[in-house]
Amino acid sequence: MNAAAWSKDEVVEADREYVIHSWSKQGGLNPRAIAGAQGSWFWDYDGNRFLDFQSQLVNSNLGHQHPKLVAAIQEQAGKLCYIGPNFAEESRARLAQKLAEITPGDLKMSFFTTGGAAANENALRLARHVTGRSKVVARYRSYHGATAGAISVTGDPRRWHAEPGISGVVRMLDPYSYRYPDRGEGSAVYEGGPHLEEILQYEDPYSVAAVILEPVTGTNGLIYPGENYLRSIREVCDKYGIILIFDEVMAGFGRTGELFACNHWGVVPDILITAKGLNSGYVPLGAMTVSAKISEWLQNNKFWGGLTYAGHPLACASALASLQIMEDEDIVANSKRQGERLGAGLAELATRHESIGDIRGRGLFYGLELVRNRETREPLVPFNAVGEAAAPMQRVVKAGMQKGLYLSANFNVMRLTPPLVIKDDEIDFALEVLDEVLTLADEDVTS
Repeated sequence: MNAAAWSKDEVVEADREYVIHSWSKQGGLNPRAIAGAQGSWFWDYDGNRFLDFQSQLVNSNLGHQHPKLVAAIQEQAGKLCYIGPNFAEESRARLAQKLAEITPGDLKMSFFTTGGAAANENALRLARHVTGRSKVVARYRSYHGATAGAISVTGDPRRWHAEPGISGVVRMLDPYSYRYPDRGEGSAVYEGGPHLEEILQYEDPYSVAAVILEPVTGTNGLIYPGENYLRSIREVCDKYGIILIFDEVMAGFGRTGELFACNHWGVVPDILITAKGLNSGYVPLGAMTVSAKISEWLQNNKFWGGLTYAGHPLACASALASLQIMEDEDIVANSKRQGERLGAGLAELATRHESIGDIRGRGLFYGLELVRNRETREPLVPFNAVGEAAAPMQRVVKAGMQKGLYLSANFNVMRLTPPLVIKDDEIDFALEVLDEVLTLADEDVTS
């Protein structure tokens, strides 16, 4: 028999007493209790509805409670809930074959994990084993996960509290030309390859196993590279036999208006990391998909990695259903079309709100950078702002929630990443609310 459903107060009380929340001081938290969700919306116990303009953690790409996706999980649960990763199982095998078909270039074999961090962790280990080298080059404005290796190659300040991390991590700068004009077109950092070459000459290129990067920086500012950036990085990696890892945990599966973000620039990595949009987060799942060359290496060399839940049948079945839904409902095309609608609306808002410094995006992967002064580009809040220093951005996000729009921000960049199933009227509603709440940011603009 099912236990009686809890009231809102019972949920909140137990949550406060027993749940540890991510990246938070636990005392004083006041989490909103959520009662349900459907499509691009979720609601609380008091009936307040919120347009999910974050796709939660940029993973609910197909929205909430998609009936075909729920049905696929139910069907698999009735057939086989779990079998160890040492056995062959239909949903696991079919998903691996499907990824080989749809991922770019010669990417072939996949190792399944419980999320993006674990997939990145295994990619770093595999790159070191394949090359026999130890160092890894990563960027400062990056997020690759919170496990030991993944947080070590993460660049943002959350890494500080996990240090010392794994050894051998080397940093490079990001092509963040808006915030740092000297990194703009024509510079070594903007072009990518020349900047990487300089770092390698100091580090010994033949000691570097891998370069790991997000083709489009996600959490840390929604930074899009220049037209030749990824190609230039690819050429340098090929020159020195370095494995190139693309972390598309956020950007993959239609988020940028292409099935994979790297497709915009026609560049293929040696290892592709995916999660989140792979199955819209319905069951924990990540994937490390490797090239034909690495696949061949694995035929004669042991893969020193493993997880109890690698290729969990429920997760793999949900991913297969998710990919089928994406095809049937033309999700990537909708992402591109709605992204154009969103981009046009944001450009129009910029004519009325002096706090909008920069708009960056493709598909439904947009960043809105807020500033105090457009000419000096002084950010609305400082890098890694906390407490009162972060208040101006927090006011905007809170006002959005009060008006039914769920927003999120990292420092002075607002992330606009709604479900890829979002509709015209929902985009318009979001733009209306943004128009209202950005007046709060405008109050901090200086002449």
